[in-house]
Amino acid sequence: MKTFNNHFLMSHEDVKEYVANHLGLFENINVLQVEEIGDGNINYVFKVINSETGKSVIVKQADVLLRSSGRPLDINRNKIEADILKIQYDLMSDFIPEIYDYNEKMAALTMEDISAYKNLRYELLNKKQFPKLAEEISEFMAQVLVSTSDLVWDRKDKKEQVKNFINIDMCDISEDLVFTEPYYDYKNQNIILEDNKEFVEEFIYQNEELSVQVAILRDKYMNYAQSLVHGDLHSGSIFANQEGIKIIDPEFAFYGPMGYDIGNVIGNLFFSLAHNDFFNTDASFKKWLSDTIVSIYDLTKEKLSNVIKEKATLPLYQNETFIKIYVDNVMQDALGYAGTEMIRRTIGDSKVKEISSAPETKERIKMERAILTFATACILDRDKIKTGSQLMRRYHLAMY
Repeated sequence: MKTFNNHFLMSHEDVKEYVANHLGLFENINVLQVEEIGDGNINYVFKVINSETGKSVIVKQADVLLRSSGRPLDINRNKIEADILKIQYDLMSDFIPEIYDYNEKMAALTMEDISAYKNLRYELLNKKQFPKLAEEISEFMAQVLVSTSDLVWDRKDKKEQVKNFINIDMCDISEDLVFTEPYYDYKNQNIILEDNKEFVEEFIYQNEELSVQVAILRDKYMNYAQSLVHGDLHSGSIFANQEGIKIIDPEFAFYGPMGYDIGNVIGNLFFSLAHNDFFNTDASFKKWLSDTIVSIYDLTKEKLSNVIKEKATLPLYQNETFIKIYVDNVMQDALGYAGTEMIRRTIGDSKVKEISSAPETKERIKMERAILTFATACILDRDKIKTGSQLMRRYHLAMY
């Protein structure tokens, strides 16, 4: 019997032994089935199911190397993920899978199976509508982001958490992929349609005003330890059904600006909206998703203020003017980071499905240019956009 006291990559048979004999989550190892369900690049994700009872768990194991390139990675990222999931579960248990175990030696996280929920990105590509999405994702972000900031958390405890969540390797990836390579292709890894290369050269690479504002956003991402952020909160990390949502994959978690998570959510939903606008348009889906994006912006802004008023105890933080300025700054950041997310997913090498699955037609060329135009407006005019409706008007100007 294996001891699982030293790190090694588990096979399917190892995973069975791990959950049954080591963790004691199943009584009969002989009826267990294992399949790898992960499609990511930095972890191995296994679903274990009892073929007789249907009981199932998820085991997520980190390796010391990036799967695609063999780049070394610190396996502590899985501990960071386990720690933030526990914090978020304590704050918002309805939206987070339950953690059963974290084995630091094996860098293995064992948690609740959320197969009843589906990947939101793919569901949106299939024109699915989720009436609770705006209410629930705005509630999750407002509660978790404010509650893990200095506004609420004891300042000594918060400083300890900042230290615990220094996520060097994963932040380094974002600093490159999100804030450097899309504007300065020093690794020659950007992937741009031939017909859009001149457009990108003029409106992104040579856009000095944009470069200045991205530099400001990059600097804030790297130096403003405002709140415990998920770090990769896009529509592929949100799973949904008609009953609600679940949030997964916070392996990029660190202490950074609140607006980074909010912007990632908003920016990725615009990919779904743009794809619908240019390919197989569904009018009902367009209305629902447009209304949802507007609501997410407005509800998040409103709820951030409400949570500060409810949870902040220091009288200085209860000042109405302070709260307004604070929340306005967060939402400005959110628009800026929505812009950087849209740009990097369009011209960088880590594209979203809404881009990569679109045929390379005139519509794809127009869609990418429209997204880049809108993303640039989000960054440059983030101090001028105050409501979800104003944001949506900017989107329609770019699209049409």
